[in-house]
Amino acid sequence: MDLTGAIWRKSTRSSGNSGNCVEVADNLSDVVAVRDSKDRNGPALVFSPTAWRSFVDSTRRP
Repeated sequence: MDLTGAIWRKSTRSSGNSGNCVEVADNLSDVVAVRDSKDRNGPALVFSPTAWRSFVDSTRRP
């Protein structure tokens, strides 16, 4: 999958992890991509926007 237009961002909660972060690109029209910030040229996981929203929502529940 071509992720050339992806705009990657880190969570604001990642700043204290010595660079051990996950980056997310959610600016693409049909997918949300996730990658390891230490390996920017490595593989990325790709999710549908619906699946990603479900994951994020489930992490916010107590």
